[in-house]
Amino acid sequence: MEQYFSATQKMEQELMFPSLLRGVFPQQEGAAPAAESRTDLYERYQLLKAIKPMVEKGLASVEDQSPTGADSDVDASSDSSEAADAQLEERLSHHLTGLQQFLTHLTRDTNALTRRYSQILEQINLSEGQPSW
Repeated sequence: MEQYFSATQKMEQELMFPSLLRGVFPQQEGAAPAAESRTDLYERYQLLKAIKPMVEKGLASVEDQSPTGADSDVDASSDSSEAADAQLEERLSHHLTGLQQFLTHLTRDTNALTRRYSQILEQINLSEGQPSW
């Protein structure tokens, strides 16, 4: 989670002119641009910026909830309770794994976008440094 927030904070600090990403399409390291990718990096930047508050809000709402043991049925047998607990643990594990994969994907995309933006700025700086005869 911290890596995701760190990556998005770095992206927000470094991308001073996000419009430079318009018309620039993502590509894999060492590969040709993907033909199926129709979303330019500017659109991805907008999406990543929109997702961040939702992730933060979702995390805050989960942290605000406190477990309540008073809602459990006292008359339930211990066997069914243990089975329910095992099922809940399995579901929680499944969701946490999915969340981890999602955040890893977002972090990778955010870092790639930031790197590409830096490359664009370097190209602009190099072209400005050369005489235009």
